Amino acid sequence: MADPVRPDAQPDTATAFWTVAPGRGELRRAPLPGPGPGEVLVRAEVSAVSRGTESLVFQGKVPPELFDSMRCPFQEGDFPGPVKYGYCMVGVVERGPAALAGRLVFCLHPHQDRFVVPADAVVPVPDGVPADRAALAANMETAVNILWDALPPVGSRIAVIGAGVVGCLTAWLAARIPAARVELIDVDPARAAVADALGVGFAPPEAAAGDCDIVIHASGNPDGLVTALALAGFEATVVEASWYGTRPVAAPLGAAFHPRRLRLLSSQVGAVAPAMRARWSYRDRLTLALELLKDSRPDILLTGSCLFADLTDIFPKLALTPGDQPGNQICHLVRYGGTQ
Repeated sequence: MADPVRPDAQPDTATAFWTVAPGRGELRRAPLPGPGPGEVLVRAEVSAVSRGTESLVFQGKVPPELFDSMRCPFQEGDFPGPVKYGYCMVGVVERGPAALAGRLVFCLHPHQDRFVVPADAVVPVPDGVPADRAALAANMETAVNILWDALPPVGSRIAVIGAGVVGCLTAWLAARIPAARVELIDVDPARAAVADALGVGFAPPEAAAGDCDIVIHASGNPDGLVTALALAGFEATVVEASWYGTRPVAAPLGAAFHPRRLRLLSSQVGAVAPAMRARWSYRDRLTLALELLKDSRPDILLTGSCLFADLTDIFPKLALTPGDQPGNQICHLVRYGGTQ
């Protein structure tokens, strides 16, 4: 078992953030082996905290029947804990194949200051994409997969409910569809400025336009699913992109659900969407997500940061506060250097 320590790891050790019990984390130091053939040693620059899945893991809300399927790459430990979990890491390759040495890369890896992984587990960050923005790659990959599941045609009337990171990125991508009417919906009126910066419309739930062709729910709140079903037009598709963990959800499938012949579809990034699966690998999808981040507009989503040394104190404040509450941060970054 690794030992709890301050994040001052020596060259042959690494420090990582662990959830040790529901609602409690700590930094642990453990031996770090040198990279072998076909491996890279990465020095972390910045990681992002997921307000969705990662928060549910921190709260111990992964259902037991999903303990195996919800494991993330390079996870250590088991649910509900102690467990090392996370998947939004950007760093610099310190040692490895010549083609990667010195490169800024993205990796689906937990919060850790240095780590060794197979070389094919990292994806180079395109030139011109700063490390902070590259930390959005996992969320961008989720947004891509949601739209691959939804398959919106030209001119679609699209509602995206929940202006968190995934919802904002999904709406931003959807707005690129020719003649699409895209509305981002959230209970926090302050998110209107974010929507405007991304070039999409905004409305609170009570003022949202109905008769939509596609409704994407990404708020993580069951009330958002009620709104999604209400906004869907005849024979529309409702894509449920939220994951609730152990939280029960009462979906209103009475009333107009059947007369309107609605289609309720789940979307989850753990599998490439069926429409693309035969031709696109996970790496292809992640590479596309990083390419999309060449655009600077998603920078509006980067709303806060902390030092890795302070993550034990900060993480409960992020994970235990509902992400759909007004005024909350959108994407919080963890910095591994000396300053925020």
